[in-house]
Amino acid sequence: MQQITIRGITPEIEKKIRQIAKSNHQSINQVIKEIIHKEFGEKSYKPRAASLKELSGGWSPKDAADFELSIKSCEQIDEEMWR
Repeated sequence: MQQITIRGITPEIEKKIRQIAKSNHQSINQVIKEIIHKEFGEKSYKPRAASLKELSGGWSPKDAADFELSIKSCEQIDEEMWR
């Protein structure tokens, strides 16, 4: 696939793109690709990880926090056990 260079983006738009990328744990390239695909109406476009997320199911932030809390006790090391 060929590359496209985009110049002249306002600092405000660049900042928004970077914020979206950071909050969604995506690359800037991926965010821009999704914006372009949505703008041009490609309904069949899905991000690369979409099929895996559909298969495994996605966690909401609350689900992830609940899981982290539930395994917290497993992170403790019993020093006596390792002697």
